[in-house]
Amino acid sequence: MTKVSSDIIIIGGGIAGISAAAELARHANVIVLEAEAQLGYHATGRSAAIYIRNYGNAVLRAINDASEPTLTNPQGIFDHSLLSPRGELLIASEEELPTLEAYAADATGLDRLTGAEAARMVPILRAGPIAGAIYEDSAQGIDVDLMLQGYARLFKSRGGRVITNARVTNIERSGGEWIVSAGAETYGAPTIVNAGGAWADQIAALAGALQMKLQPMRRSAAILALGPEHDVSRWPLFGSVSETWYAKPDAGRLMVSPADQDPVAPHDAWPDDMVLAEGLDRYEQAVTVPVTRIQRSWAGLRTFAPDKSPVVGYAPDAEGFFWLAGQGGYGVQTAPALSQAAAALISGGVQVLAPDILAAIAPDRFYQTQTRS
Repeated sequence: MTKVSSDIIIIGGGIAGISAAAELARHANVIVLEAEAQLGYHATGRSAAIYIRNYGNAVLRAINDASEPTLTNPQGIFDHSLLSPRGELLIASEEELPTLEAYAADATGLDRLTGAEAARMVPILRAGPIAGAIYEDSAQGIDVDLMLQGYARLFKSRGGRVITNARVTNIERSGGEWIVSAGAETYGAPTIVNAGGAWADQIAALAGALQMKLQPMRRSAAILALGPEHDVSRWPLFGSVSETWYAKPDAGRLMVSPADQDPVAPHDAWPDDMVLAEGLDRYEQAVTVPVTRIQRSWAGLRTFAPDKSPVVGYAPDAEGFFWLAGQGGYGVQTAPALSQAAAALISGGVQVLAPDILAAIAPDRFYQTQTRS
């Protein structure tokens, strides 16, 4: 069988893999192997599509900051900003006030609101149970499809190749390069980038690299119609500060999620009817409009490392094996910075992340606490 050779093979064609591919293709011959028939089929295509600077731990917030310039001015990716005004409103009951205070303590750019002020911003909210609220004006919508397709065009314009329907079945190291079997073909390159999302640990196992104990978590959502009397276009994303539910305007309707984080095996995710019903009930208790009909529902997988920070960098135990995984629910908004950081680590160039952030996401942070199974 003829081997297709390149400098770098990227396994996974979600936003993480395709953005890294576009950055790396500046100076290298890059091939992207995507198991599905299209790019971004899993987590990327099921994202909530929101940029929230204060979302995540301190490491993620630094990566969010580093991504914003590209999202605002995506040169080569699209001809105008990928962001649009949205805002985020988090509400708290009396019992949730400590959670609200903890969130606000590490955040910037927040406004405090009363229950009445929150209800004026989102008129269907019940003001009475709201003991406190915070609003982040800088939270913005992300056009995920434009972003993904823009990176894909940029990658291809730099000579990169995307191979779809190419599920990886075998990986081995031979003669200073990785030999990857995918679909009916064999590919070879000195470096492989593991951007496999929920399947990243399985990819590592195929390559004989230590797994990162990554855990896919299911996140469900449903689209609800509110009726013509409710103009949701100017509403922010809004939800419980404890992340028991959230809602986001979506083309005149509301996308509502139970904010579930149920651990599951990697698979083509679908919503659990009971989990979705329970989440919609929590949402319904916070608003004045009952849930009468679900127009459609879906689920995606958010994959986390044990410390909830991404895993980006070379594996210490597998030469030429580069991790780009564990982005959790932050993959879209962190993709610009993580793709640039990965390209700098692999091919050189200006590093966009500070040394302490690179250390916090490096794979070797787990090697002292894990042994091979």
